[in-house]
Amino acid sequence: MATKIRLKRMGKKFYAFYRVVIMDSRTKRDGRAIEEIGTYNPNTQPSTIVIDSERAQYWLGVGAQPTEQVLNLLKITGDWQKFKGLEGAEGTLKTVEAGPDAAARVEAVESQAQKLKAAKSEAEAKAKAGAEAAATEEAPAEEPAAEAE
Repeated sequence: MATKIRLKRMGKKFYAFYRVVIMDSRTKRDGRAIEEIGTYNPNTQPSTIVIDSERAQYWLGVGAQPTEQVLNLLKITGDWQKFKGLEGAEGTLKTVEAGPDAAARVEAVESQAQKLKAAKSEAEAKAKAGAEAAATEEAPAEEPAAEAE
């Protein structure tokens, strides 16, 4: 049986993600797979590629042919170089940097918003106080002139 390592499309319209699967070359794109060996999500930044290296090596070893897209993914993860015995078996896969959890990010944004509100209200208070001071300076100067007449 001729087997292929290819992508099986999943997800919604305009928001697809893929499973890396082993299939008979004659089956439909989204048909029944022999085995799923990973996932590929192009919607994240950077794209998320998760491939079981051990299973990929096994299937490449028994003659499964990767499609062009899967070949590129295998090169990124370094599995293709490992299979061929080439340099660069560590791959060039970029991962998302671990950052603070969602609750901490929300709290940080809220605290920054509170600081901005406080600074804005303080600036408004200073402007109002400055306008009142200017009004009180002008008014006494006019009153003695009115009394002199």
